[in-house]
Amino acid sequence: MEEQNSSEWTAPLPPIENKKIEEPAQMSEAATLGNIFFEPGNTFEDLRRKPRFILALLIMVILTSGYIIAFQHKMGEERYRQFIAEQTDKNPQSQSLSAEQKKQQIEIGVTITKYIGYAIPVIIVVFTFIGALLYWLGIKAFGGAGTYLQSLSVYVYSSFAPALISTLANFVVLFLKSPDDIDLATSSRGVIQASPAMFMNGREMPVLTTLFGTFDLFLIWGLILAAIGLNKVGKISKGSAWAVVLFLTLLTLTYRIISAFFSGSPQ
Repeated sequence: MEEQNSSEWTAPLPPIENKKIEEPAQMSEAATLGNIFFEPGNTFEDLRRKPRFILALLIMVILTSGYIIAFQHKMGEERYRQFIAEQTDKNPQSQSLSAEQKKQQIEIGVTITKYIGYAIPVIIVVFTFIGALLYWLGIKAFGGAGTYLQSLSVYVYSSFAPALISTLANFVVLFLKSPDDIDLATSSRGVIQASPAMFMNGREMPVLTTLFGTFDLFLIWGLILAAIGLNKVGKISKGSAWAVVLFLTLLTLTYRIISAFFSGSPQ
């Protein structure tokens, strides 16, 4: 009897592994650049299948750097020197400085401004990777399943569409507008104002100008795209996606308001 039982015994089958089948991308990287304008939902679905960000990020870096360099060239060094001198005189911490110290501080500011355009690519890349990290943490906080590279794709592509249109528009206005009609205090984020801040005096009300500048049409467009992307890519609810986007927006706004308060210039 024991021999019969032992002969009928068979080894158990190995456990079946649930391997995740990766879906191939349905759009080329060039196609995603155009489709983000017209089919953001489908574009983010495709970015979930295959994260992509290099081409869009490269375009943003080139356009933004080019615009800032063109803006500085248009305004000229002397206007920047005068603006920095005015900001120095308004800063309470500078009141105790001697005339020579103030002059040195102004020259340092002019030098930094002169070369900031060349540092913009590094600044953009660093802030992009930090922003993507915050998106990824937000997705994880709400139980989502997105990877860091997917979050990076969301951050880049939600910024790409509004950045492209606003930068090109700023290039056109910068070319047509006289330097005498451009206020450095209110044009630090672009000569085109698509928010209620355009009706405010940035020199006299830097904090309120910064606050109302948040209601910028291009910024709102980017926030909508980010919420769609987090929902599609991170597999979290629409409410959770908006919670992540609005929390990070409020965090950024708080920093900008504090900076405007101490610098006396809209941020």
